[in-house]
Amino acid sequence: MDARTMLQAFCDAVERRDGTGFAQLFTDDGVYHDVFYGAFTGRARIADMINDWFYRDAGDFRWDMHDPVSDGTILYARYVFSFASRLPGAEGKRAMFEGVAIMTLRDGKIADYREVANAGPGFVDMNFAPARIAKILGRQGAELKARAEAARHLAP
Repeated sequence: MDARTMLQAFCDAVERRDGTGFAQLFTDDGVYHDVFYGAFTGRARIADMINDWFYRDAGDFRWDMHDPVSDGTILYARYVFSFASRLPGAEGKRAMFEGVAIMTLRDGKIADYREVANAGPGFVDMNFAPARIAKILGRQGAELKARAEAARHLAP
């Protein structure tokens, strides 16, 4: 499957609430690192993330991938993502943000998905309190600092 076809299947599965179809794009041991919920490992957990976690807190998902670049082992794509919130105090508000998807590929499947997202506009769309935004961004910062590639940046 070429990159554009994979990305379209990825977005379509989320929009259809097809966790099983979404998970089939991943290797058996694939990992999806979600900017909001953290890591989900294996096809069953990835399917649950879509069917249960995503659709518990939101609906009417819209996901578009743009400008994919791949060498066959890694795939980058810029995206625009939005949803209608189901969170208390933000019910029905459409939250939108942009990001970059970073996918490590193995045997034509996604072995690892992570993203760098500018979720701030979406938090504002949902009227999140500053303390809630700070908590989310603090968790994201801690995850970045825990990665081996950040070690040099943390050294005195």
